[in-house]
Amino acid sequence: MDNHLKIELRQDKIDSLRAYAELLNKDINTMLDEALERYFKVEKERLIEKEESATNLDYDEFWEGVDFED
Repeated sequence: MDNHLKIELRQDKIDSLRAYAELLNKDINTMLDEALERYFKVEKERLIEKEESATNLDYDEFWEGVDFED
């Protein structure tokens, strides 16, 4: 499996990464890893919430208004 990705960042993002790395005394790779972890957590929660909102009807609410006559 290829473990290499080509990632392109705009210059303003690169400048910000360098500035924050210096201010926080952190490695840029560490900062990117932390940012991705936060992103994945937020997106996972959003997807779970979306799934739950799509399935939050009880049996009676789901079938309300459906005519079962042949």
